[in-house]
Amino acid sequence: MSNAPVYYALAQARFNPVAAMSKYVDQIQDRLRREGYPLFESQQVTHLVVPGPGLALQAEPQVAQAPQWLLTRGDRTAGFILAPSAITYHTTHYDTHNVFIPELLRGLAAVHEVATLEHVSRLGLRYLDAVWPRAGESLEQYLVSGLHGFEFNAELRYGLTEAVFGTDSGPLVQTGTLVTRVHRMTAPLGFPPDMQPNGLMIDPKFDLKEPWAHAVIDTDHFVEGRMPIDLDKLGEQLLSLHATIKSAFGATTTDHARAAWA
Repeated sequence: MSNAPVYYALAQARFNPVAAMSKYVDQIQDRLRREGYPLFESQQVTHLVVPGPGLALQAEPQVAQAPQWLLTRGDRTAGFILAPSAITYHTTHYDTHNVFIPELLRGLAAVHEVATLEHVSRLGLRYLDAVWPRAGESLEQYLVSGLHGFEFNAELRYGLTEAVFGTDSGPLVQTGTLVTRVHRMTAPLGFPPDMQPNGLMIDPKFDLKEPWAHAVIDTDHFVEGRMPIDLDKLGEQLLSLHATIKSAFGATTTDHARAAWA
């Protein structure tokens, strides 16, 4: 699509934890710097650790910090987020999956070359699509009827439709999980709390700050299981994930929408 509605996308590979990742970061950064990702930033991420079953009842959740590193293009349109057990490739200037998927594999190859990973435990793709009707149009022209919600004589501030599916995948893991969410709101275009374009610049055509009735299609497809570090097979697995996301996008949007984005 020449006017595709994707305004943020990420691809992630989780792998066996590397406790000494900070020791390897300099070498990984140097390789990816020479491959077009010169910007570098170290961060500490705060997260909540909840005690698991079997621990003392009086144990309370603890706040912990974990390191992560941003390796980003000079124009801040795309980059990697490296953590001790995952690498994520993300972009605010999505082109096609033929460009997008190989970049995650490029980053994973750099980590494996330096840190010698044992396996990948999770692969996933996630897309945010902005459904922003043109003047004189409505959301109902863009979303299929099952996503129109119910009618009520008041201004809609926010609505959410969510569905989770088990999917056929392959070649490494045969069953995937597809989560689709459609957020409807009257507001500026934004991001879900758990999906922020850390270190990236928003594409100007999606930098929409005026409140407007719109929707965001949030599609997340992933597989979990022990997968060998075989970049060709991992690439095939990612292509399988993408094919299902493409089908879900077609099941969510109307012919009118796809014509507007063509």
